[in-house]
Amino acid sequence: QVHLVESGGGLVQAGGSLRLSCTTSGRTQGSYTMGWFRQAPGKERDFVATISRSGENTGYANSVKGRFTISRDNAKNTVYLQMNSLKPEDTAVYYCAARISGVAFTPAAYNYWGQGTQVTVSS
Repeated sequence: QVHLVESGGGLVQAGGSLRLSCTTSGRTQGSYTMGWFRQAPGKERDFVATISRSGENTGYANSVKGRFTISRDNAKNTVYLQMNSLKPEDTAVYYCAARISGVAFTPAAYNYWGQGTQVTVSS
């Protein structure tokens, strides 16, 4: 079984930066396409970013392009989400997910999920 654990969330001011980490156990993280999703209170879980197994291919939601960067270090079984120029609308619980296939953009396409980490951006 694959277990994903997110960390790095917290409270930041608008315009600030935060780096989220997701560590995989159970299997080598390089076996999976990885993704980040987020869910604000009362809203659906939305796609944020995805990265291929090798790290060669990435994809981003339009709302975060130019501000967020997804990366991975397979030797450490860790995927990262560097978040810059944060806005109050980025406030959400951020989830790490793993997929046994190529990059994808919907929650239903991912096979394994972490418990989430809270990101709060204040004005």
